[in-house]
Amino acid sequence: MKVDEYAAQDASGLASLIRSGEVSVAEVHNAARKAIELVNPKINALAGPLFDVPLDYNANGPFAGVPFAIKDLFCHAANVPMQFGSRMVPADFSFPYDTSLMKRWRSAGLATLGRTTVPEFGWSVNTETLLMGSTCNPWNTGRIAGGSSGGAAAIVGAGALPVAHASDGGGSIRCPSAWCGLVGLKPTRGRISFAPDAGEALFGQAIEFAVTRSVRDAAALLDVVEGHELGEKYEIVRPSRHYTQEVGVAPGKLKIAFSPRGWSDVAIDPACVAAVEKTATVLAGLGHHVEEATPKFDVEAFNSAGVTQWSVCLADIICGIGTMLNVNPTPDNLEAVLFAVVEHGKNLSALDLMVAEHAMNATCRAVGSFFQDYDILLTPTVACPAPPLGSLNTNEAGLDAATWTRKVFTLAPFTYLFNVTGQPAITLPLCMSDDGLPIGLQFVAHFGDEATLFRLAAQLEKAMPWAGRRPQVYPA
Repeated sequence: MKVDEYAAQDASGLASLIRSGEVSVAEVHNAARKAIELVNPKINALAGPLFDVPLDYNANGPFAGVPFAIKDLFCHAANVPMQFGSRMVPADFSFPYDTSLMKRWRSAGLATLGRTTVPEFGWSVNTETLLMGSTCNPWNTGRIAGGSSGGAAAIVGAGALPVAHASDGGGSIRCPSAWCGLVGLKPTRGRISFAPDAGEALFGQAIEFAVTRSVRDAAALLDVVEGHELGEKYEIVRPSRHYTQEVGVAPGKLKIAFSPRGWSDVAIDPACVAAVEKTATVLAGLGHHVEEATPKFDVEAFNSAGVTQWSVCLADIICGIGTMLNVNPTPDNLEAVLFAVVEHGKNLSALDLMVAEHAMNATCRAVGSFFQDYDILLTPTVACPAPPLGSLNTNEAGLDAATWTRKVFTLAPFTYLFNVTGQPAITLPLCMSDDGLPIGLQFVAHFGDEATLFRLAAQLEKAMPWAGRRPQVYPA
């Protein structure tokens, strides 16, 4: 298999070629390694060298032998190093067991070849760290790839892997997918288990999944990893049929709200506004009812609550890992912003946390009321096409937790709301800027309704196709 033939396939295509015997697993892995060797020096998407051999996987799984990578954060494999993008964590640190999600990746047959880069402990929408340096956008290496799944999005966007593990606590699947020209699904809260490490993450706002290049891959991957484990805090309704069966099914006439500028006071790049308006026109042409409308809620209280919850969560994670390692978090082993956030989190009270919880509850009720009138909400995914490297510096001195949070969500003002509400949201690479950068569009559905998202996404994949686009950095 030639490298360009490999790079042109999504995960479902590679799996089909392997099952049919047209190519061998060895041929695919050889092409994958060559592709990664070609692109990674230009984008710096790997957190360490490739594994000598793939991690063990089920040779009879639906994705048997398909190359894959795990993010250097949370989803861990037994005895495989994980550094969380931080100098605080030794290079040889690992957990002695697989998480539930890692077991499901293996069971699906995905062949994990390495780890992808992240911002320190995931708290940025830009992947540039003192530990690993800058991860670059394959469409323009002077631009950010995004975060916190920046390495995953860069390596998949560059065509070197068909899919990769990712996670999303405030937009960390959707933002890098939007900037790197990918499909990025954040599933419904509770759809994917955090077992055994947690019942929920970031007060129920975070979820793990993947970045993909096609809608069918996102559907097929969700089929193999969704579902609860014993002892879960909550259990949501399982899908009535496989998500792959939704791809290609007509979505019917949907009532779609579109909001080009959103609910905050953040300035939105005209290219992103135009992309929403263009997509709204296409949707109307496809027979949907489309109108401009925006959820209304107390944005200031929501933002303040986010600072509290993110700070407490990061303090808990970082101090907990510090205790495991017998290492104190200090300015010498944490980047400046992370240290400031941890200190803020440590000084918050239980009452502060409850005030934040009440604000988030009010937000969820207001957004729930808005969705009584609509099936789908369309927004930009991010505020602008990928900005230059260095736009978010987690080692910038003098920033407090609130200022940093504001900087993050100035670039990503549309995503975090739906981490809080728990609704499924997907970004699709439907448009391009005049200077050749991807523009992602976010679609949000009712809680638990990934099926409608897949139906609509597949319809748009056909109406506004992106598969033929090639980034600046590509293994061909």
